[in-house]
Amino acid sequence: MISEELVMLSRVQFAVTIMYHFIFVPLTLGLCWLMVIMESVYVMTGRVIWKDMTRFWGKLFGINFALGVTTGITMEFQFGTNWAYYSHYVGDIFGAPLALEGLMAFFLESTFVGLFFFGWDRLSKVQHLMTTILLALGTNLSALWILIANGWMQNPVGSQFNWETMRMEMTSFSEIIFNPIAQAKFVHMVSAGYVTGAMFVLSISALYLLRRKNVEFAIRSFQVAAAFGLASILCVLVLGDESGYTTGEAQQTKLAAMEGMWETEPAPAGLNLIAGINEAEKKNDWEVKIPYVLGIIGTRSLDEQIPGLHDIEKRNRERIQNGIPAVVALEKLRNGDTDPATKQALESRIDDLGFGLLLKRHTTDVGAATPEMIEKAVDDSIPKIAPLFWSFRIMVGLGILMLALFAASFYYSLKGTFQNKPWLLRWALYSLPFPWIAIHVGWFLAEYGRQPWTIYGILPTHLSASNFSAANVWGSLAGFVIFYTFLLIVEMYLMIKYVKQGPGSLGTGRYVEDDKDGAAAY
Repeated sequence: MISEELVMLSRVQFAVTIMYHFIFVPLTLGLCWLMVIMESVYVMTGRVIWKDMTRFWGKLFGINFALGVTTGITMEFQFGTNWAYYSHYVGDIFGAPLALEGLMAFFLESTFVGLFFFGWDRLSKVQHLMTTILLALGTNLSALWILIANGWMQNPVGSQFNWETMRMEMTSFSEIIFNPIAQAKFVHMVSAGYVTGAMFVLSISALYLLRRKNVEFAIRSFQVAAAFGLASILCVLVLGDESGYTTGEAQQTKLAAMEGMWETEPAPAGLNLIAGINEAEKKNDWEVKIPYVLGIIGTRSLDEQIPGLHDIEKRNRERIQNGIPAVVALEKLRNGDTDPATKQALESRIDDLGFGLLLKRHTTDVGAATPEMIEKAVDDSIPKIAPLFWSFRIMVGLGILMLALFAASFYYSLKGTFQNKPWLLRWALYSLPFPWIAIHVGWFLAEYGRQPWTIYGILPTHLSASNFSAANVWGSLAGFVIFYTFLLIVEMYLMIKYVKQGPGSLGTGRYVEDDKDGAAAY
Protein backbone atom coordinates (compact mmCIF):
# COMPACT_ATOMS: atom_id res chain seq x y z
CA MET A 1 0.00 0.00 0.00
CA ILE A 2 1.08 3.58 -0.67
CA SER A 3 2.00 5.36 2.55
CA GLU A 4 -0.38 7.87 4.12
CA GLU A 5 2.44 10.42 4.20
CA LEU A 6 2.99 10.13 0.45
CA VAL A 7 -0.71 10.55 -0.35
CA MET A 8 -1.01 13.57 1.95
CA LEU A 9 2.12 15.20 0.54
CA SER A 10 0.88 14.68 -3.01
CA ARG A 11 -2.43 16.29 -2.08
CA VAL A 12 -0.68 19.21 -0.39
CA GLN A 13 1.58 19.77 -3.38
CA PHE A 14 -1.31 19.86 -5.82
CA ALA A 15 -3.28 22.12 -3.48
CA VAL A 16 -0.36 24.54 -3.21
CA THR A 17 0.16 24.77 -6.97
CA ILE A 18 -3.53 25.23 -7.74
CA MET A 19 -3.93 27.87 -5.02
CA TYR A 20 -1.05 29.85 -6.51
CA HIS A 21 -2.52 29.38 -9.98
CA PHE A 22 -5.92 30.63 -8.88
CA ILE A 23 -4.46 33.89 -7.67
CA PHE A 24 -4.11 34.80 -11.35
CA VAL A 25 -6.97 33.00 -13.12
CA PRO A 26 -10.01 34.87 -11.71
CA LEU A 27 -8.55 38.29 -12.47
CA THR A 28 -7.82 37.20 -16.03
CA LEU A 29 -11.42 36.00 -16.48
CA GLY A 30 -12.88 39.27 -15.25
CA LEU A 31 -10.54 41.90 -16.66
CA CYS A 32 -10.87 40.71 -20.25
CA TRP A 33 -14.62 41.49 -20.35
CA LEU A 34 -14.10 44.87 -18.71
CA MET A 35 -11.60 45.58 -21.47
CA VAL A 36 -14.25 44.57 -24.03
CA ILE A 37 -16.74 47.02 -22.49
CA MET A 38 -14.24 49.89 -22.40
CA GLU A 39 -13.02 49.34 -25.95
CA SER A 40 -16.60 49.05 -27.21
CA VAL A 41 -17.32 52.51 -25.79
CA TYR A 42 -14.15 53.80 -27.47
CA VAL A 43 -15.21 52.38 -30.85
CA MET A 44 -18.72 53.85 -30.52
CA THR A 45 -17.73 57.29 -29.22
CA GLY A 46 -14.18 57.80 -30.46
CA ARG A 47 -13.21 59.30 -27.10
CA VAL A 48 -9.56 58.54 -26.55
CA ILE A 49 -9.86 58.19 -22.76
CA TRP A 50 -11.72 54.92 -23.28
CA LYS A 51 -8.87 53.64 -25.43
CA ASP A 52 -6.43 54.60 -22.67
CA MET A 53 -8.58 52.77 -20.14
CA THR A 54 -8.54 49.64 -22.29
CA ARG A 55 -4.79 49.81 -22.76
CA PHE A 56 -4.01 50.48 -19.09
CA TRP A 57 -6.20 47.75 -17.63
CA GLY A 58 -5.01 45.54 -20.52
CA LYS A 59 -1.42 46.03 -19.40
CA LEU A 60 -2.31 44.73 -15.93
CA PHE A 61 -4.24 41.90 -17.60
CA GLY A 62 -1.13 40.95 -19.58
CA ILE A 63 1.06 40.73 -16.49
CA ASN A 64 -1.52 38.58 -14.76
CA PHE A 65 -2.05 36.40 -17.86
CA ALA A 66 1.65 35.59 -18.15
CA LEU A 67 1.87 34.47 -14.54
CA GLY A 68 -1.34 32.44 -14.88
CA VAL A 69 0.04 30.51 -17.84
CA THR A 70 3.34 29.86 -16.06
CA THR A 71 1.72 28.47 -12.93
CA GLY A 72 -0.92 26.50 -14.85
CA ILE A 73 1.46 24.41 -16.94
CA THR A 74 2.85 22.64 -13.88
CA MET A 75 -0.49 21.19 -12.80
CA GLU A 76 -0.99 19.15 -15.95
CA PHE A 77 2.41 17.51 -15.48
CA GLN A 78 1.54 16.68 -11.88
CA PHE A 79 -1.19 14.32 -13.06
CA GLY A 80 1.48 12.10 -14.60
CA THR A 81 4.06 12.47 -11.83
CA ASN A 82 2.21 12.56 -8.50
CA TRP A 83 -1.02 10.91 -9.63
CA ALA A 84 0.13 8.26 -12.10
CA TYR A 85 -2.52 5.67 -11.28
CA TYR A 86 -5.25 8.30 -11.48
CA SER A 87 -3.91 9.33 -14.92
CA HIS A 88 -3.96 5.71 -16.08
CA TYR A 89 -7.43 5.14 -14.65
CA VAL A 90 -9.15 8.15 -16.25
CA GLY A 91 -6.84 9.14 -19.10
CA ASP A 92 -9.33 8.25 -21.83
CA ILE A 93 -11.86 10.68 -20.35
CA PHE A 94 -9.88 13.32 -18.48
CA GLY A 95 -7.43 13.81 -21.33
CA ALA A 96 -10.11 14.88 -23.83
CA PRO A 97 -11.19 18.18 -22.19
CA LEU A 98 -7.58 18.98 -21.30
CA ALA A 99 -6.55 18.50 -24.94
CA LEU A 100 -9.44 20.64 -26.12
CA GLU A 101 -8.48 23.31 -23.62
CA GLY A 102 -5.00 23.42 -25.13
CA LEU A 103 -6.01 23.20 -28.80
CA MET A 104 -9.19 25.30 -28.87
CA ALA A 105 -8.86 27.69 -25.99
CA PHE A 106 -5.25 28.28 -24.98
CA PHE A 107 -3.90 28.78 -28.51
CA LEU A 108 -6.84 31.05 -29.35
CA GLU A 109 -6.30 33.02 -26.17
CA SER A 110 -2.52 33.30 -26.63
CA THR A 111 -2.82 34.35 -30.26
CA PHE A 112 -5.22 37.17 -29.51
CA VAL A 113 -3.21 38.33 -26.50
CA GLY A 114 -0.41 39.10 -28.92
CA LEU A 115 -2.75 40.83 -31.36
CA PHE A 116 -4.26 42.86 -28.52
CA PHE A 117 -0.93 44.34 -27.45
CA PHE A 118 0.73 44.75 -30.84
CA GLY A 119 -2.30 45.47 -33.02
CA TRP A 120 -3.31 48.95 -31.87
CA ASP A 121 -1.55 50.67 -34.77
CA ARG A 122 -1.96 47.81 -37.25
CA LEU A 123 -5.67 47.05 -37.00
CA SER A 124 -8.73 49.22 -37.44
CA LYS A 125 -10.83 50.11 -34.40
CA VAL A 126 -13.41 47.44 -35.16
CA GLN A 127 -10.77 44.81 -35.96
CA HIS A 128 -9.00 45.47 -32.68
CA LEU A 129 -12.28 45.30 -30.78
CA MET A 130 -12.98 41.91 -32.37
CA THR A 131 -9.50 40.84 -31.23
CA THR A 132 -10.35 41.81 -27.65
CA ILE A 133 -13.68 39.97 -27.82
CA LEU A 134 -12.00 36.80 -29.14
CA LEU A 135 -9.36 37.12 -26.40
CA ALA A 136 -12.13 37.17 -23.80
CA LEU A 137 -13.88 34.20 -25.42
CA GLY A 138 -10.64 32.20 -25.47
CA THR A 139 -10.06 32.95 -21.81
CA ASN A 140 -13.53 31.70 -20.91
CA LEU A 141 -13.20 28.62 -23.12
CA SER A 142 -10.08 27.67 -21.16
CA ALA A 143 -12.13 27.77 -17.97
CA LEU A 144 -14.95 25.78 -19.61
CA TRP A 145 -12.87 22.74 -20.53
CA ILE A 146 -11.00 22.66 -17.23
CA LEU A 147 -14.25 22.81 -15.29
CA ILE A 148 -15.80 20.12 -17.46
CA ALA A 149 -12.89 17.87 -16.47
CA ASN A 150 -13.26 18.78 -12.81
CA GLY A 151 -17.05 18.41 -12.97
CA TRP A 152 -16.63 14.86 -14.24
CA MET A 153 -14.47 14.06 -11.21
CA GLN A 154 -17.31 15.34 -9.02
CA ASN A 155 -20.04 13.51 -10.96
CA PRO A 156 -18.58 10.81 -13.28
CA VAL A 157 -21.32 10.54 -15.92
CA GLY A 158 -20.93 9.28 -19.49
CA SER A 159 -18.40 6.59 -18.57
CA GLN A 160 -18.02 3.01 -17.39
CA PHE A 161 -15.31 0.88 -15.77
CA ASN A 162 -13.52 -1.76 -17.89
CA TRP A 163 -12.00 -4.41 -15.60
CA GLU A 164 -9.76 -5.79 -18.37
CA THR A 165 -7.93 -2.48 -18.86
CA MET A 166 -8.53 -1.21 -15.31
CA ARG A 167 -9.63 2.12 -16.78
CA MET A 168 -12.71 4.29 -16.94
CA GLU A 169 -13.84 4.51 -20.57
CA MET A 170 -16.01 7.15 -22.18
CA THR A 171 -19.50 6.13 -23.26
CA SER A 172 -20.97 9.55 -24.05
CA PHE A 173 -18.96 12.71 -24.71
CA SER A 174 -22.13 14.82 -24.72
CA GLU A 175 -23.04 13.62 -21.21
CA ILE A 176 -19.61 14.68 -19.98
CA ILE A 177 -19.92 18.11 -21.60
CA PHE A 178 -23.47 18.73 -20.36
CA ASN A 179 -22.85 17.25 -16.92
CA PRO A 180 -25.02 19.40 -14.58
CA ILE A 181 -22.20 19.68 -12.03
CA ALA A 182 -19.75 20.86 -14.69
CA GLN A 183 -22.14 23.43 -16.15
CA ALA A 184 -23.05 24.80 -12.72
CA LYS A 185 -19.38 25.02 -11.73
CA PHE A 186 -18.48 26.78 -14.97
CA VAL A 187 -21.06 29.57 -14.77
CA HIS A 188 -20.46 29.98 -11.02
CA MET A 189 -16.68 30.12 -11.44
CA VAL A 190 -16.55 32.51 -14.38
CA SER A 191 -19.04 34.81 -12.63
CA ALA A 192 -16.74 34.80 -9.60
CA GLY A 193 -13.90 35.75 -11.97
CA TYR A 194 -15.98 38.64 -13.29
CA VAL A 195 -16.49 39.81 -9.70
CA THR A 196 -12.74 39.62 -9.16
CA GLY A 197 -12.01 41.76 -12.22
CA ALA A 198 -14.69 44.27 -11.24
CA MET A 199 -13.41 44.49 -7.66
CA PHE A 200 -9.85 45.01 -8.89
CA VAL A 201 -10.83 47.92 -11.15
CA LEU A 202 -13.19 49.34 -8.52
CA SER A 203 -10.55 49.24 -5.77
CA ILE A 204 -7.73 50.75 -7.85
CA SER A 205 -10.07 53.44 -9.18
CA ALA A 206 -11.12 54.21 -5.59
CA LEU A 207 -7.46 54.57 -4.66
CA TYR A 208 -6.93 57.14 -7.43
CA LEU A 209 -10.02 59.06 -6.37
CA LEU A 210 -9.00 59.09 -2.71
CA ARG A 211 -5.66 60.57 -3.76
CA ARG A 212 -7.27 62.81 -6.41
CA LYS A 213 -5.09 61.38 -9.13
CA ASN A 214 -6.20 60.50 -12.69
CA VAL A 215 -9.67 61.62 -11.64
CA GLU A 216 -11.52 61.48 -14.97
CA PHE A 217 -9.91 58.18 -15.81
CA ALA A 218 -10.80 56.75 -12.38
CA ILE A 219 -14.40 58.02 -12.46
CA ARG A 220 -15.16 56.18 -15.70
CA SER A 221 -13.35 53.03 -14.58
CA PHE A 222 -15.23 53.05 -11.27
CA GLN A 223 -18.59 53.42 -13.04
CA VAL A 224 -17.92 50.51 -15.39
CA ALA A 225 -16.67 48.30 -12.56
CA ALA A 226 -19.65 49.13 -10.34
CA ALA A 227 -22.21 48.18 -12.99
CA PHE A 228 -20.33 45.08 -14.17
CA GLY A 229 -19.59 44.02 -10.61
CA LEU A 230 -23.22 44.32 -9.49
CA ALA A 231 -24.43 42.18 -12.38
CA SER A 232 -21.65 39.65 -11.74
CA ILE A 233 -22.18 39.29 -7.99
CA LEU A 234 -25.91 38.78 -8.55
CA CYS A 235 -25.04 36.02 -11.02
CA VAL A 236 -22.64 34.46 -8.50
CA LEU A 237 -25.32 34.32 -5.82
CA VAL A 238 -28.03 32.96 -8.14
CA LEU A 239 -25.71 30.44 -9.77
CA GLY A 240 -24.30 29.50 -6.38
CA ASP A 241 -27.82 28.46 -5.44
CA GLU A 242 -27.94 26.31 -8.60
CA SER A 243 -24.55 24.83 -7.72
CA GLY A 244 -25.91 23.92 -4.28
CA TYR A 245 -28.89 22.22 -5.89
CA THR A 246 -26.76 20.11 -8.24
CA THR A 247 -24.47 19.23 -5.32
CA GLY A 248 -27.51 18.07 -3.37
CA GLU A 249 -28.42 15.74 -6.22
CA ALA A 250 -24.97 14.31 -6.96
CA GLN A 251 -23.06 14.67 -3.67
CA GLN A 252 -25.40 14.45 -0.72
CA THR A 253 -22.49 13.85 1.66
CA LYS A 254 -20.92 17.20 0.76
CA LEU A 255 -24.22 19.04 1.14
CA ALA A 256 -24.92 17.53 4.56
CA ALA A 257 -21.34 18.21 5.69
CA MET A 258 -21.24 21.86 4.71
CA GLU A 259 -24.62 22.40 6.38
CA GLY A 260 -23.66 20.53 9.57
CA MET A 261 -26.70 18.30 9.16
CA TRP A 262 -26.27 15.16 11.25
CA GLU A 263 -29.86 13.96 11.37
CA THR A 264 -32.37 13.60 8.56
CA GLU A 265 -35.12 16.14 9.20
CA PRO A 266 -38.74 16.19 8.05
CA ALA A 267 -39.02 17.99 4.70
CA PRO A 268 -38.32 20.78 4.10
CA ALA A 269 -35.14 20.83 6.22
CA GLY A 270 -33.99 23.92 8.08
CA LEU A 271 -30.76 25.79 7.36
CA ASN A 272 -28.11 26.16 10.08
CA LEU A 273 -26.84 29.74 10.07
CA ILE A 274 -24.16 28.88 12.63
CA ALA A 275 -23.61 25.87 14.85
CA GLY A 276 -21.25 24.33 17.37
CA ILE A 277 -19.91 21.34 15.43
CA ASN A 278 -18.99 18.43 17.70
CA GLU A 279 -17.31 15.88 15.45
CA ALA A 280 -16.23 13.63 18.29
CA GLU A 281 -19.84 12.95 19.27
CA LYS A 282 -21.20 13.49 15.73
CA LYS A 283 -23.69 16.18 16.66
CA ASN A 284 -24.09 19.94 16.99
CA ASP A 285 -23.83 21.21 20.56
CA TRP A 286 -25.95 24.22 19.56
CA GLU A 287 -27.27 25.75 16.36
CA VAL A 288 -29.10 28.78 15.02
CA LYS A 289 -31.48 27.53 12.37
CA ILE A 290 -33.81 29.06 9.76
CA PRO A 291 -36.72 26.66 9.17
CA TYR A 292 -37.41 25.17 5.73
CA VAL A 293 -34.69 27.08 3.80
CA LEU A 294 -32.21 24.23 3.19
CA GLY A 295 -34.91 21.87 1.97
CA ILE A 296 -36.20 24.40 -0.55
CA ILE A 297 -32.71 25.29 -1.79
CA GLY A 298 -31.39 21.73 -1.81
CA THR A 299 -34.35 19.96 -3.40
CA ARG A 300 -36.49 22.67 -5.04
CA SER A 301 -39.46 21.09 -3.27
CA LEU A 302 -41.39 21.09 0.01
CA ASP A 303 -41.70 17.33 0.48
CA GLU A 304 -38.33 15.83 -0.48
CA GLN A 305 -35.98 14.95 2.38
CA ILE A 306 -32.27 15.69 2.51
CA PRO A 307 -30.42 12.80 4.19
CA GLY A 308 -28.38 13.60 7.28
CA LEU A 309 -24.86 12.37 7.90
CA HIS A 310 -25.95 9.50 10.16
CA ASP A 311 -28.20 8.08 7.45
CA ILE A 312 -25.48 8.63 4.86
CA GLU A 313 -23.06 6.64 7.03
CA LYS A 314 -25.57 3.77 7.21
CA ARG A 315 -25.92 3.81 3.43
CA ASN A 316 -22.14 3.93 2.96
CA ARG A 317 -21.69 1.00 5.33
CA GLU A 318 -24.04 -1.07 3.20
CA ARG A 319 -22.24 -0.05 0.03
CA ILE A 320 -18.84 -0.92 1.51
CA GLN A 321 -20.14 -4.36 2.51
CA ASN A 322 -21.66 -4.83 -0.95
CA GLY A 323 -18.39 -3.70 -2.52
CA ILE A 324 -16.30 -6.37 -0.82
CA PRO A 325 -17.46 -9.19 -3.17
CA ALA A 326 -16.89 -6.85 -6.14
CA VAL A 327 -13.27 -6.22 -5.10
CA VAL A 328 -12.68 -9.94 -4.49
CA ALA A 329 -14.16 -10.82 -7.91
CA LEU A 330 -12.06 -8.14 -9.62
CA GLU A 331 -8.86 -9.49 -8.06
CA LYS A 332 -9.75 -13.03 -9.16
CA LEU A 333 -10.40 -11.89 -12.73
CA ARG A 334 -7.12 -9.98 -12.79
CA ASN A 335 -5.35 -13.14 -11.64
CA GLY A 336 -6.71 -15.18 -14.54
CA ASP A 337 -10.00 -16.59 -13.21
CA THR A 338 -12.23 -17.36 -16.20
CA ASP A 339 -15.31 -18.55 -14.32
CA PRO A 340 -18.40 -16.70 -15.69
CA ALA A 341 -19.79 -16.62 -12.14
CA THR A 342 -16.83 -14.49 -11.05
CA LYS A 343 -17.49 -11.97 -13.81
CA GLN A 344 -21.16 -11.96 -12.91
CA ALA A 345 -20.27 -11.32 -9.26
CA LEU A 346 -18.30 -8.23 -10.30
CA GLU A 347 -20.91 -6.91 -12.70
CA SER A 348 -23.74 -7.34 -10.21
CA ARG A 349 -21.89 -5.20 -7.60
CA ILE A 350 -19.99 -2.86 -9.95
CA ASP A 351 -21.74 0.24 -8.63
CA ASP A 352 -20.33 -0.44 -5.16
CA LEU A 353 -16.81 -1.37 -6.27
CA GLY A 354 -15.40 2.04 -5.32
CA PHE A 355 -16.79 1.75 -1.80
CA GLY A 356 -15.19 -1.67 -1.43
CA LEU A 357 -11.88 -0.11 -2.50
CA LEU A 358 -12.05 2.23 0.52
CA LEU A 359 -10.97 -0.82 2.54
CA LYS A 360 -7.65 -0.91 0.64
CA ARG A 361 -6.48 1.86 2.97
CA HIS A 362 -6.73 -0.56 5.91
CA THR A 363 -5.98 -4.00 4.44
CA THR A 364 -4.49 -5.63 1.37
CA ASP A 365 -6.98 -8.51 1.63
CA VAL A 366 -10.38 -6.88 1.29
CA GLY A 367 -12.16 -10.24 1.42
CA ALA A 368 -10.87 -10.72 4.97
CA ALA A 369 -11.83 -7.25 6.19
CA THR A 370 -12.94 -7.19 9.83
CA PRO A 371 -15.91 -5.20 11.20
CA GLU A 372 -13.41 -2.76 12.71
CA MET A 373 -11.88 -2.17 9.27
CA ILE A 374 -15.32 -1.64 7.78
CA GLU A 375 -16.12 0.96 10.44
CA LYS A 376 -12.85 2.77 9.68
CA ALA A 377 -13.79 2.82 6.00
CA VAL A 378 -17.22 4.21 6.93
CA ASP A 379 -15.51 6.99 8.90
CA ASP A 380 -13.25 7.65 5.90
CA SER A 381 -16.30 8.08 3.66
CA ILE A 382 -17.32 11.28 5.49
CA PRO A 383 -15.01 14.33 5.30
CA LYS A 384 -14.33 16.52 8.32
CA ILE A 385 -17.41 18.61 8.95
CA ALA A 386 -16.17 21.78 10.67
CA PRO A 387 -13.80 22.94 7.86
CA LEU A 388 -16.56 22.55 5.27
CA PHE A 389 -19.25 24.12 7.47
CA TRP A 390 -17.27 27.28 8.20
CA SER A 391 -15.71 27.55 4.73
CA PHE A 392 -19.16 27.73 3.21
CA ARG A 393 -20.20 30.50 5.60
CA ILE A 394 -17.04 32.52 4.94
CA MET A 395 -17.67 32.30 1.20
CA VAL A 396 -21.33 33.31 1.48
CA GLY A 397 -20.57 36.07 3.98
CA LEU A 398 -17.98 37.63 1.69
CA GLY A 399 -20.43 37.37 -1.20
CA ILE A 400 -23.06 39.32 0.73
CA LEU A 401 -20.52 42.02 1.67
CA MET A 402 -19.47 42.38 -1.97
CA LEU A 403 -23.10 42.56 -3.08
CA ALA A 404 -23.66 45.45 -0.65
CA LEU A 405 -20.53 47.22 -1.91
CA PHE A 406 -21.37 46.91 -5.60
CA ALA A 407 -24.99 47.92 -4.97
CA ALA A 408 -23.88 51.05 -3.09
CA SER A 409 -21.26 51.84 -5.74
CA PHE A 410 -23.78 51.46 -8.56
CA TYR A 411 -26.39 53.55 -6.75
CA TYR A 412 -24.00 56.44 -6.16
CA SER A 413 -22.66 56.06 -9.71
CA LEU A 414 -26.17 56.71 -11.01
CA LYS A 415 -26.39 59.74 -8.75
CA GLY A 416 -22.91 60.88 -9.84
CA THR A 417 -21.72 61.43 -6.26
CA PHE A 418 -19.54 58.41 -5.51
CA GLN A 419 -16.31 60.38 -5.91
CA ASN A 420 -17.39 62.56 -3.00
CA LYS A 421 -18.03 59.60 -0.67
CA PRO A 422 -14.70 58.83 1.04
CA TRP A 423 -16.33 56.08 3.13
CA LEU A 424 -17.48 54.30 -0.03
CA LEU A 425 -14.08 54.66 -1.71
CA ARG A 426 -12.30 53.30 1.36
CA TRP A 427 -14.77 50.41 1.53
CA ALA A 428 -14.02 49.61 -2.10
CA LEU A 429 -10.26 49.82 -1.53
CA TYR A 430 -10.23 47.61 1.57
CA SER A 431 -12.46 45.03 -0.13
CA LEU A 432 -9.84 44.25 -2.79
CA PRO A 433 -8.84 40.81 -1.37
CA PHE A 434 -12.43 39.63 -0.80
CA PRO A 435 -12.96 37.88 -4.18
CA TRP A 436 -9.70 35.94 -3.92
CA ILE A 437 -10.49 34.78 -0.40
CA ALA A 438 -14.00 33.72 -1.40
CA ILE A 439 -12.77 31.84 -4.49
CA HIS A 440 -10.04 29.95 -2.64
CA VAL A 441 -12.45 29.05 0.14
CA GLY A 442 -14.95 27.92 -2.49
CA TRP A 443 -12.40 25.65 -4.17
CA PHE A 444 -11.46 24.20 -0.79
CA LEU A 445 -15.14 23.49 -0.22
CA ALA A 446 -15.49 21.76 -3.59
CA GLU A 447 -12.31 19.67 -3.45
CA TYR A 448 -12.01 18.82 0.24
CA GLY A 449 -15.73 18.10 0.31
CA ARG A 450 -15.21 15.42 -2.38
CA GLN A 451 -12.89 13.42 -0.13
CA PRO A 452 -12.15 10.55 0.21
CA TRP A 453 -12.62 10.34 -3.56
CA THR A 454 -10.50 11.45 -6.50
CA ILE A 455 -13.41 10.37 -8.71
CA TYR A 456 -16.54 10.61 -6.65
CA GLY A 457 -17.83 7.18 -5.61
CA ILE A 458 -15.40 5.34 -7.90
CA LEU A 459 -11.69 5.87 -7.18
CA PRO A 460 -10.49 6.63 -3.62
CA THR A 461 -7.75 9.23 -3.24
CA HIS A 462 -5.39 6.88 -1.41
CA LEU A 463 -5.28 4.59 -4.49
CA SER A 464 -4.64 7.42 -6.97
CA ALA A 465 -1.15 8.58 -6.05
CA SER A 466 2.13 7.55 -7.65
CA ASN A 467 4.29 5.10 -5.73
CA PHE A 468 7.59 6.81 -5.03
CA SER A 469 9.39 8.14 -1.99
CA ALA A 470 7.95 10.90 0.15
CA ALA A 471 11.37 12.60 0.01
CA ASN A 472 10.86 13.25 -3.71
CA VAL A 473 7.56 15.00 -3.02
CA TRP A 474 9.04 17.01 -0.17
CA GLY A 475 11.79 18.23 -2.51
CA SER A 476 9.46 19.16 -5.36
CA LEU A 477 6.99 20.77 -2.94
CA ALA A 478 9.73 22.97 -1.51
CA GLY A 479 10.86 23.84 -5.02
CA PHE A 480 7.36 24.80 -6.10
CA VAL A 481 6.78 26.94 -3.03
CA ILE A 482 10.04 28.82 -3.53
CA PHE A 483 9.59 29.30 -7.28
CA TYR A 484 5.91 30.22 -7.11
CA THR A 485 6.53 32.63 -4.25
CA PHE A 486 9.19 34.28 -6.39
CA LEU A 487 6.70 34.56 -9.27
CA LEU A 488 4.09 36.01 -6.92
CA ILE A 489 6.58 38.62 -5.70
CA VAL A 490 7.37 39.52 -9.32
CA GLU A 491 3.65 39.78 -10.08
CA MET A 492 2.99 42.01 -7.07
CA TYR A 493 6.01 44.20 -7.86
CA LEU A 494 4.92 44.75 -11.46
CA MET A 495 1.26 45.29 -10.60
CA ILE A 496 2.07 47.78 -7.83
CA LYS A 497 4.57 49.54 -10.07
CA TYR A 498 2.09 50.13 -12.89
CA VAL A 499 -0.81 50.89 -10.55
CA LYS A 500 1.32 53.63 -8.99
CA GLN A 501 2.21 54.99 -12.42
CA GLY A 502 -1.42 54.80 -13.48
CA PRO A 503 -2.36 55.64 -17.06
CA GLY A 504 0.77 57.78 -17.19
CA SER A 505 2.60 54.49 -17.80
CA LEU A 506 1.09 54.47 -21.30
CA GLY A 507 3.45 57.28 -22.28
CA THR A 508 0.75 59.36 -23.96
CA GLY A 509 1.56 62.54 -22.04
CA ARG A 510 -2.11 63.07 -21.27
CA TYR A 511 -1.89 62.20 -17.58
CA VAL A 512 1.33 63.86 -16.45
CA GLU A 513 -0.43 66.88 -14.96
CA ASP A 514 -2.50 64.69 -12.65
CA ASP A 515 0.60 64.01 -10.60
CA LYS A 516 1.05 67.71 -9.94
CA ASP A 517 -2.59 68.33 -9.12
CA GLY A 518 -3.06 65.34 -6.84
CA ALA A 519 -3.73 65.92 -3.16
CA ALA A 520 -1.20 63.20 -2.33
CA ALA A 521 1.73 61.94 -4.41
CA TYR A 522 2.88 58.35 -4.69
